[in-house]
This record gives sequence, structure tokens and C-alpha cells, in this order.
Amino acid sequence: MKTKIWNIAFIRSWLQRFAFLCLFFMSWHGSSQAKPVVQSGVDVTEIKIGEQIKFTINLSVEPTDQVIFPEGQTFAPLEMVESFATDTLRENSRLILLKKYALTQFDSGSYTIPPQKILINEKVVTTDSLKIYVNTVPVDTIAQQLYDIKGLINVDKSSDIPWLLILGILLGIIFIIGLLYWFVWRKKKLTEEEKVALLAPYDRAMLELKKLETSKYLIQDQYKAYYSELTDIVRSYLEEDVHISALESTTDQLIEKLEMLKDAGNLKLDDQTISQFKKILQTSDLVKFAKSKPTSAVAEEDRKAIEHIVTKTKDAIPPPTEEELLLRAEYLEELERKNHRRKIIISAITAAAVFLIGVGVVVKHYGFTYVKDTFLGHPTKELLEEKEWITSAYGAPPISIETPKVLLRQEVKLPPELQENIKEVQIFGYRSAIGLFSIGVTSTTLTQPVEVDLQQSVDFFIKNLESQGAKNIVTKTDEFTTIGGVKGVKIYGSGKFVVPESKELVNGKYTILSFGGKGFQQQVILTWLDEDVYADQIVERILSTVDVKTEL
Repeated sequence: MKTKIWNIAFIRSWLQRFAFLCLFFMSWHGSSQAKPVVQSGVDVTEIKIGEQIKFTINLSVEPTDQVIFPEGQTFAPLEMVESFATDTLRENSRLILLKKYALTQFDSGSYTIPPQKILINEKVVTTDSLKIYVNTVPVDTIAQQLYDIKGLINVDKSSDIPWLLILGILLGIIFIIGLLYWFVWRKKKLTEEEKVALLAPYDRAMLELKKLETSKYLIQDQYKAYYSELTDIVRSYLEEDVHISALESTTDQLIEKLEMLKDAGNLKLDDQTISQFKKILQTSDLVKFAKSKPTSAVAEEDRKAIEHIVTKTKDAIPPPTEEELLLRAEYLEELERKNHRRKIIISAITAAAVFLIGVGVVVKHYGFTYVKDTFLGHPTKELLEEKEWITSAYGAPPISIETPKVLLRQEVKLPPELQENIKEVQIFGYRSAIGLFSIGVTSTTLTQPVEVDLQQSVDFFIKNLESQGAKNIVTKTDEFTTIGGVKGVKIYGSGKFVVPESKELVNGKYTILSFGGKGFQQQVILTWLDEDVYADQIVERILSTVDVKTEL
């Protein structure tokens, strides 16, 4: 479990070396340093907001020395407005180089110009730090028109949870389910036509003949319609029960098919019944095509005869064999399976459509990245959404910090050459199993009560990262104040870092908080992937909770 949470080799490789290397640049070695060849100063130590300070570096060097002055925004928290050309004066056998900078600040307060690094023959020489006070600009409130303080305005508190959206989606799902049930899965009440269609062929034919008996065809002198329906009823019955093509056959063809079935023994009808059926069909042909008009009594008798013929035909059909019954049962089961499959397909297509529409609505509201990370998972998103973050103090002097996971103590073994100056090093850390996100806290106590040069220790930390494969490291420096008012140094930036598991070079960010006093040093170190919005929020929350104790 510990391996999963924190890669000890990774932590030791940059946190431990960081704590060790910083001690080589502590000020208690100052007694052995040579007299500085660089002097620096400012024209004024107090300015108003927006006014400029002239910062001057006076450097005495040999004519053959190669000198590189600092360039860019290295004066933070002050802002460099202009870098003037270097003036050169000759003094005996040496050169005096004068380099001036114009600095300003747009916020009131007390600021420190950090030591500036000058390269002389590839060796670093630093200037002294200087204190600057920026005063506010007085405002004449009497000459300006004043207004009464406005009353409080009630603002409705917006909820992070879009309840209306969730309610709309739920109501839409319920509505779709209701439609599916009503039109697809519900067992519908059969209409009269559907009930008739489900009857056996014989029962349906007898029912239709009874309806024909009560029809008004004969009263309205519609003999053609009467005989057409009469012959259609019997022909449909023969097609369904006797299995012959009766509807498309002429009278002679139909009688011939019945006689062939009778001769083959598949239909036990007597000759009188077939002859009577033929006579009725011929009468129907005369009515339909020759406009013959029998009496209503004859027409009624023909209907009764057809009832008798249908009944005798049903009795003449041999009973179905077991094989036929089995085939019919299988056919009905297949029809039922097809109907059930059709319902499932309709429901699945509807559900997929509803799902896609719902996903589209959610993506439009939250964004594609958030929805993707919610469904597929994202390591830093899960950390950010931890319900209970852990607030704890680590090391001595303690560093109080709130983190999504508890920081685990790492074993540290001091090399013999450092044990003379270092009393104790305590390292605590957490690193995500996936990606670059990590949290590190170190607390170092020294054997002697001396001040630690925080800036130089951070420089060695950056060099240590580069030695491990990091590239294109961009560094920015700022002042950091904890929630308890303790001031420290914040080093932050970006670069390409090596992921320990995959050894892949990825774009990342880092932030280092350094605090120190006489005989101790404290650091908070954070790394995470670039463009990881969840990690950005985690880091912002962590930094807002940092507090340190500056007493041993």
C-alpha cells in the first residue's frame, strides 16, 4: 500500500537532496569569505505607489574579467521598468562597472529587493538585499462628493447541483418509459376485427356467413355485392383450411382442385356436395358478370347451402398429424419470439436515443472533459472530490497543511559528511499512482543556530531536477505569506518532468514554499501535470491552508 501511495525512491531523489544541498550555502560559513567586490544601493528607500527607484550595482573588476549582469524580472516583488546601459570607469589597473535599473511597485507595503546574481568569469557574486517602503497616495475626500452607504441586497444563493436539469431528465425518462409501455409492452385490448382475425378459419367463416344473413344487400337489391361476399367467404376458408389457391381460381379450376383432393383421399367430400358448390359458384358468376338476378329466396338458400358445404368440408379434412401440430406450435412460438424481439429492439433504440440526448444535455451544461473524467475516472479529480481532507502538522518545527490524503513519513539516512551540520531531517509525502501529482513536506533542523539561504537552496533543487532529466524549467519567485502571517519564499514555474513509473517526459508545473529561521528550514513542494484543472484547484486549496511554526 505504501508503494502505491508514495514512490520512496522518487521522493528521496529530489526532496532529500534538496534538504541536504541547501546546507552548503548557509551564512555561518561567512567568516571564511573574501571581501566582496560588488556594492549595490538605491537612490531612495521610500516611494509612492507607481514612482520609480534607481537601483545601482557598482562592480570593481579586472579588465580581463567577463561580467554578466542580471536581466529580466529578477527583482520580484518589485517590477523592473528599464535596464540602463552599463557605464565603465577606469581606476588604476581595474575597471569600475556601473549598472542601473529602474524599479517600481503598484501596491503599498514593505518590500525586499532580493539579492541579484552577477556572473564574473562563470562565478556567482550576489548583491545585498535592500528594504523598500511603498506608501499610499493620499486622497482628498473633502473635495469629492460623498454618498451614503447602500443597503444590503438579498442575493439568491445558487446551488452547485442543477436540480431543475436533473428533474427535467428524470421526468423525460419517466415519460419515455410510459410511452414504451403504452405502445410496445402493454397487452392491448383487441378490437372486434382483431378478435375475428384470431378465430379459427371455420369459426370465422361461419361468423361472416351469419353477418351476411343480417346484411341489407338483398333488401337494397345488391345481389352482386351479396354473391361476391358469399363466394369470398367460402374461398378464403378453403385457402386457410384446405390449403388450395381458391381466391385466384376460376369456378372450373376450383372445382377441379377439390375433385383432385377428393380422388387423392385428402378431402372426403361426396359428389353431391361438390356439384352443389359448383352450381352456387356458377350462379355467382352469372350475377357478377351476366347481371343475372335470382330471387331473394334462392340467394338465401345459396347462403344456407354454403354453410352446409363449409361444415361438410371441415368434417372432410383429415385431422392433423402430430408432426403437423408440432410444426404449427413451433411456428407460433417463432412468431411470439419475433414479436418479443421487435419490442426489445424498439426499447433499446429508444433507450439509446434517450441516453445520447441526456449525455448531450449534460455535456453542454458541464463540458465534455468533466463528463468524460466523471464516467471514466481521473486521479486528481477523485482527490479533489475527497469528502474529508486531512489537516495535520508535520515535522519539527511543524508545518500545518490540509491535503486530500495523509502524508506518510519517509525514512531518511544522513550521509556521514552531513551529520556534523544536520541534526535531523524529516520528510513526509504523497504521490498519485498515476501522473505527476505529488505533495512533499520537509523539516530540517541544524546543529547550530544559523540562518539558511533559501534562494540558493532552491537553485540547487532546480539543478537537481535537471540532473534527473527535467528540461525547459521556467522559474518565478514571489513572496508567500501563510494564514498565520509568516512570510516565506514561493518558487513556482513549469517545465518538462520525468514520470517515475513510465520514464515519460511530460509537461508539468511545480511550486516550492520555503521558510527558515536560525537553525532550521521548512519546505512544501508540489508537482502536477500541466493543464490539469483538477490539480490546479487542489494546489490552490493546499496553499491556502499552509501555516508554519518558526520556533524550535
